[in-house]
Amino acid sequence: MRVIVVGAGVVGTMHAWHAVSRGHQVVQIERESEARGASLRNFGQIWVSGRAGGEELETALRARELWEGIGRRVPGLGFRACGSLTPLRTPAETAVAEAALARADAAVRGYKLLTAQEARALNPALRGTFTAALWCERDAAVEPRTAQLALKEELLLSGRYTFLGGREVREVVGNASVRDDHGDVHTGDAVILATGAWLGGLVRELAGPELPVRRVRLQMMQTDPLGEPLTTSVADADSFRYYPAYRSEALDALNAHQPQDPVAAEHRMQLLMVQRGDGGLTIGDTHEYEHPFAFDTVEEPYEHLTRVVETFLGRPLPRIRHRWAGVYAQCTDTSRVVHRQQVRDGVWLITGPGGRGMTCSPAIAETTADQLGW
Repeated sequence: MRVIVVGAGVVGTMHAWHAVSRGHQVVQIERESEARGASLRNFGQIWVSGRAGGEELETALRARELWEGIGRRVPGLGFRACGSLTPLRTPAETAVAEAALARADAAVRGYKLLTAQEARALNPALRGTFTAALWCERDAAVEPRTAQLALKEELLLSGRYTFLGGREVREVVGNASVRDDHGDVHTGDAVILATGAWLGGLVRELAGPELPVRRVRLQMMQTDPLGEPLTTSVADADSFRYYPAYRSEALDALNAHQPQDPVAAEHRMQLLMVQRGDGGLTIGDTHEYEHPFAFDTVEEPYEHLTRVVETFLGRPLPRIRHRWAGVYAQCTDTSRVVHRQQVRDGVWLITGPGGRGMTCSPAIAETTADQLGW
């Protein structure tokens, strides 16, 4: 079988990975010279802890297993089973963590409530003020800016993979064939459109204007090296307000009696933080849903994140060296892991994983491969 993959972000690349792994020929086409979208502009976190129970959690757990296996084969991914800590500062925040621990699926997430002393034993960089922490053992991380490149280099070794950068697919030609903006036609047995947040043009023509997917904008930043290991990923209690696993009466009480910081509320924020291979910290993020998106970034969210991080670290944050915005695609029915739609004979659109793209992409692609009989 010959598979044409359009898009070289993590979702497209994982579809290429599964196709090549099952013995098929793959041509991957990317409109940029290399992917530059949401797959590179995220935390690189394999985030199991906050996922909704049922299909979403099962997908994340399977993806976590796949990431670990691929990471052993491709060291350049920078896979590490670092887990995550959410420091807790108030009884209301601790009550939400205790409600999460009472979930039937708490054990498979690796939940454990730690004292502040136990949390600092796991992550000595957390010298700030907090009373307890929620530990989530199954969370992990990869290097988002280099992961796709490392996967591509491994795919090229197979002899069954071709990468074509700097080409935009403009047209589906017949069954399972596409024409790019160079005028070249690429013929296959299946076409996977993994175009991320690019939902106009060809995608709109094929899927129609009522595609149940929206675009979401975020702001993030990265610091100079911390100068010491941050041994786990770190979240704050605002992540409880964002992730479905933490919905409970205790969360309702937190929202009622401990309102979110006004800046965080305005920008729909949570703190997530992970250390990069060079020692710097990737920190975010915000969520903007209303169109049209601003073309610039605003400073108040960065100031808020800096304050929160410094309370956990108990020290000044290193100099911020990068600030950026990104846009990802999310199913409007946020309970769905991904939007998977056959848009023509032999052509499938895979989009809308939302903030779960990096976490779930290996399992999303595996499901596609299984459903298509690869």
